[in-house]
Amino acid sequence: MAKDLYEVLGVSRDASESDIKKAFRHRARELHPDVNKAPDAEDQFKELNEAYDVLSDPQKRAQYDRFGTIPGAASGGPGGYGGGYVDLEDLFGGGFGGMGDIFSTFFGGAAGGARQVRKNGRDMGVGLRLTLDEVAAGVKKEIVYDRLAPCPDCDGTGLGEDGEEVTCPECNGQGRVVTVQRTFLGDMQSATTCPKCHGTGTVIENPCPECEGQGRVPDRQRVTVEVPAGIRDGQQLRVAEFGEAGMQGAPAGDLIVTCRVQPHEFFERDGDDLHARVSVPMVQAALGAEIEIDGIMADEKVTVRIPEGCQAGQVVRVKGHGMPRLRSDARGDLFAHVEVVIPKKLSKRERELLEELAAEQGEDVADSRSFLQRLRDAI
Repeated sequence: MAKDLYEVLGVSRDASESDIKKAFRHRARELHPDVNKAPDAEDQFKELNEAYDVLSDPQKRAQYDRFGTIPGAASGGPGGYGGGYVDLEDLFGGGFGGMGDIFSTFFGGAAGGARQVRKNGRDMGVGLRLTLDEVAAGVKKEIVYDRLAPCPDCDGTGLGEDGEEVTCPECNGQGRVVTVQRTFLGDMQSATTCPKCHGTGTVIENPCPECEGQGRVPDRQRVTVEVPAGIRDGQQLRVAEFGEAGMQGAPAGDLIVTCRVQPHEFFERDGDDLHARVSVPMVQAALGAEIEIDGIMADEKVTVRIPEGCQAGQVVRVKGHGMPRLRSDARGDLFAHVEVVIPKKLSKRERELLEELAAEQGEDVADSRSFLQRLRDAI
């Protein structure tokens, strides 16, 4: 964006967080493609959303104020939505993914249309990316997402000054109106959703100007989620009342957080157990040894006891060093898959020792040394 971000939002550089939110909502209502039919309305709305994405985040705003650059633009990094570890997926269970769709829902809940209006807020879903180390220890994550939140001006009631909720005069509180149509077969009745109250049976006199009587406004929400140790990929956490806010004080939906555990470079998870490959020199595999490796916990050291005569591909079990069991003090096991390492080059003494071992066991071995090497070793 070449334009000044404060100019895009129409606020001064010392605008408060509340001023920025209000300016964004007012500008977004003017520019959203659902209500603005100008050819460049969609581009202007995207520009506005990008400006808000920066100025609504204290860290990004501070960087922009200091350097005049947009955080993440040069590197192509993620914008808002949790600093890169939050994937907005299946919001409302049906493809909502950003502030544009939040506004589409907001406009759909306001005046216009004769469909039944849903007053209770819907559940929202986000995917949260986690490392296996974070899952092993348990972690708190801040999620940043867009939602319809309770209106701060009317505390979610939808009522303006001296406003009140009254019975709809059009349908007398029934939410439906009956019309009669005369046909050659006689009079036919049909019932439709009331166009004035949209099926709620009530209307608001003197509605809140900020939310237009809905009791909710599009906003950027921050919530900290506590991820328990041992949670598995695909499991979900429910944050009550942090989904879509209900209309005019109706109950809000919940935020459903789906945990997505990323692959680990060393460990592979199987339920509460961990699997890892351990390289063991052939002499240690033959004689037995104790190998120390890093565990999944911070600063954890795990001793793997390699039995005498250990074979390549053999699995050694270490009890109690796997993943924590969810909401338990117990842990799964660690399974070390042994890879026997055979040296590619041998010193003279190493070769002599191995040849003596081969002779002791009655094994014939090929002499891969060149004529000059054999001659030199014989001297």
